[in-house]
Amino acid sequence: MHVAILTVGNELLAGDIENTNATWLARRLTEDGATVARIQTVPDDHDVIAGVVSEWSASFDAVVVTGGLGGTPDDITMEAVAAGLGREFVLVDDAAERVEATIDAILERRPDIDFDLDVAWYASMPEGAEVLPNDEGLAPGCRAGNVYVLPGIPTEMKPMFESIAERFAGERASQEVYADAPEGAVARELGAVATNFGVDVGSYPNRGGPTRIKLSGADPAVLDDAMAWFRENATVKLYESERAVEDAQEKSE
Repeated sequence: MHVAILTVGNELLAGDIENTNATWLARRLTEDGATVARIQTVPDDHDVIAGVVSEWSASFDAVVVTGGLGGTPDDITMEAVAAGLGREFVLVDDAAERVEATIDAILERRPDIDFDLDVAWYASMPEGAEVLPNDEGLAPGCRAGNVYVLPGIPTEMKPMFESIAERFAGERASQEVYADAPEGAVARELGAVATNFGVDVGSYPNRGGPTRIKLSGADPAVLDDAMAWFRENATVKLYESERAVEDAQEKSE
């Protein structure tokens, strides 16, 4: 499954907030066996969001959008997604009921708070969308076609994603080893692995630490063969973990 991640928010582009959602989602999707094919951040601009959603929904198996849900003027993501998919932007009864119940629960805990919210700000979605409950916040998410819209607040986004994570399961797998050497020391062997076995290779140097080497592919048997070949032909010693490298270094001192 090829998935694209779209994060929305002027604050992300300005650097006011670190875009941890994109990194977290990319890692979780990869762990589930999906291939993350695109990551992009766009401003709170209706036409820009709609344009990307329109293009990506036709190009990828799934699109995950985060940010811009709620009742403030810059929360336009849902309406833009509806436009990008060519759907009406409507009040969804199930979403409205959930928002009202959440408001009631908040008022019960904090009767001193004066809530004057238009439920439609939070419960309007692309027509025909599936409501994704938000147990940690006020604004529900949704699925419209192959587009999933999640909140931008990480404490709300993460549990909502976990509730639907199995939908992104794929067959892609990976294996990792660590080398107590610069990535250039294994460049030749990694090139041979990629050419001979058709797997994706990656080397991630850590200044002052070991180099992490990752092989990825859709066929577990081929991946096993590729890693076995790499272990046999690498000209540097390989370890199962970063800690194992550190232990070996301590013993040699």
